Amino acid sequence: MFNELTKSDIKKIQDEIDYRKLVVRKEAIDAVKEARAHGDLSENFEYYAAKKDKNKNESRIRYLERMIKTAKVIEDSSEDDVIGMNNTVELYFEEDDLTETYRIVTTVRENVLKGLISIESPLGKAIIGHRVNDRIHIQVNDKYGYDVVIKSITNTAEDENDRIRGF
Repeated sequence: MFNELTKSDIKKIQDEIDYRKLVVRKEAIDAVKEARAHGDLSENFEYYAAKKDKNKNESRIRYLERMIKTAKVIEDSSEDDVIGMNNTVELYFEEDDLTETYRIVTTVRENVLKGLISIESPLGKAIIGHRVNDRIHIQVNDKYGYDVVIKSITNTAEDENDRIRGF
């Protein structure tokens, strides 16, 4: 399976890889050396903690490199009146008589608590390509679905708060 990423996502991931290789890796190696110098390794908690941090960093680097290697690059622009990547949309949920605002992003940046929904989520898949005042049925599973009406679409520029999801 591949991740759909924008060129901006790939740049952010590459920046994180570079930072982890040039800064975090050096700090982790130094921490392991310092902890090893404390003597007996069999009862040296600092040594095991430093090794764990170093391995976690190396694992994250491999994960991010694999993500870039297997990525499908997608376009992050759309027409002004059509929902696409990085658009902020205001949706009216008919069933709940509620209006909510979401931003459409790639799966690696999604954060529902901050209003960032993935293009691969049921809601994201359903609304992509639609226009203001379109009424769309979102089928969540075989037994449940709901209707939304698109109230507005705003082209949104990425900001520095957009972060690649961690693990």
